[in-house]
Amino acid sequence: MKRDSLMIASFLVAMACFMSCAKKNDLVYASVPLVQVAQSISDSAPLCGSYKGYMVSGKTYTVAAGCNITVNAGDTLIMDENVHLYMSPASSIIVKGIFISLGNRDNPNWITVNGLVKTDNPQTPADADSAFISTRIWCGINCDTSCALLVLKWTHVEYTGGNFLGTPPLPSLSGKSHSILFQNINGSFIMEDSWLYGSTDELRVTCGKICLMRNTLEKIGITGGEGLDVKHGTTGDMAYNLIIGSATDGTKASDVGTYAGPQTNITMYNNTYVNCGYRRTAAGHGGSLDYEEGAKGLAYNNLIVNCKYGFRVLNNVIADTTHLRYGNTYNYGDSISIVNQFYPQSYITIPQLTDIPQPSSYLPSSYTLGQVYDAPSIVGSNDPQFVNFPLPATEGIVNIAYAAGFNFRLKAASPAIGKGYTGFSPLSLVPIDPVYGATEISPPGKDIGCYQLDGTGNQH
Repeated sequence: MKRDSLMIASFLVAMACFMSCAKKNDLVYASVPLVQVAQSISDSAPLCGSYKGYMVSGKTYTVAAGCNITVNAGDTLIMDENVHLYMSPASSIIVKGIFISLGNRDNPNWITVNGLVKTDNPQTPADADSAFISTRIWCGINCDTSCALLVLKWTHVEYTGGNFLGTPPLPSLSGKSHSILFQNINGSFIMEDSWLYGSTDELRVTCGKICLMRNTLEKIGITGGEGLDVKHGTTGDMAYNLIIGSATDGTKASDVGTYAGPQTNITMYNNTYVNCGYRRTAAGHGGSLDYEEGAKGLAYNNLIVNCKYGFRVLNNVIADTTHLRYGNTYNYGDSISIVNQFYPQSYITIPQLTDIPQPSSYLPSSYTLGQVYDAPSIVGSNDPQFVNFPLPATEGIVNIAYAAGFNFRLKAASPAIGKGYTGFSPLSLVPIDPVYGATEISPPGKDIGCYQLDGTGNQH
C-alpha cells in the first residue's frame, strides 16, 4: 500500500542519514526497524474505544454514538489517503500517542459529520448556521500532554466545538471543546494543506512545536475564538493560510500560560485574512493577526481584507516588542470603520514604510501609536484583485465566512504582486518527513498573501 511504501521510504532516509553521519570506525546497530507496519482497522462495525494501526484507504468509518476514539500513549493511529471518518454527536478523537492523517491532493481525508448540509449564505446569521448550532457537532481532536506527534495532511476537519457530555475525556478539558487542542511542550503539531470548517471555538495550542501551513480555515468561533491561537511554550510557523470569517482574530500569539517551556515565538507570514472579527462584539477585539502578552516573532507579507481590525500589537499586557519584527502588511477596507482601524486604536502597532497603502498617505503627520485617525480617502482603494471575490463589498457581503465559490488567488495585475519581503527564514522546528513530519515548510513568498502568482503557497 502507499502508506507502507512511505513508511519504508522514511525509514530508509533516516537510516541513510544515520549511516552517512557515522564515523568510519563507529559501530552502527540497525537490527531494529524504526517503523513497523501495524494492523489494519476494520470498518465492519462502528468504532468505540482504543485503536492503533491504520484506517484503510477507500474505506468509511463511523464512530458509535456516545463513544470516543482513543490512541493510547505509545500507540500510533494512521489514516491512509481517501478515508472518511464520520463522527457522532459529542464524540472526540483523544490522542495520547501519535495520530497521523495522510490525505493528499487527489485523495484527501475527511473527519466530519455524515450528511450535515453546509449553510453558506451571507444572510444566514451564526445562530442559524448548521456549522454552529447543529445537535450533531462533535468535540474535536484533543491531544493529551503525552501526545508526541499530531499530523494532518490534506484533511478536512468539520463541525467541531461541541460540548462534552459527562466527565471530559482528559483532565485538561471542560465544557465546550476546541476544534483541535495540542498541549505537549516536547511534541510537534503539523497541519498542512488541510481544511477546518465550522467550529464553535478555536484551534488551540497551549505549548509545543508547530507548523500550520497552507490551510483553509472557515467559520471558526461562533461568538469568540481565533482561527489559530497559541499560548506560552509554543514555537513555530503559521504561513500561507487562508482564514475567512473567524469570530475574533485569524492568527494569535500569546505568551500567557502555566506550562513550562520557552517564550512563545511565532512567525506569521503570507497569510490571507478575509472578513474576520465580526462575531466578537467586544470593542477592540477581533480582526486579523495579533501578538500579545509577551509573545515575540516575525510577521510579514500578510493580506488583510475587510477585517474588523488590522494587525494588533497589544500594550496591555504588552507583546515582546523588542523581539517582534513585521512589515509588508497589505490592508484593504470597504468602509470608514474598517480603514480607520488598519492601525487599531489604543494599540501599539507601528506603521511600516512597506505597508500598503503607504501609511504617510492617510495618517496625520503627528500620528502617535494607537491614536484615532480618519481616512475616508482610502475606502475601497488598493483592491488586491482576487480572481473571484466581490470587492468592493456590498451590504451583507462582509458576512461571507466561507471560501466555496470564490477564488482568492491574485490576478497578474494585483498591486500585491512582488511586494513581499523574503529576507527572513521560517523557524522550521518540526521534523520534515513524508509521514512523520511536514512535507514542506514553504519559505516566505515574493507576493503578499497566501497565494503566489507562480503557483506556490496555498494549494486550495
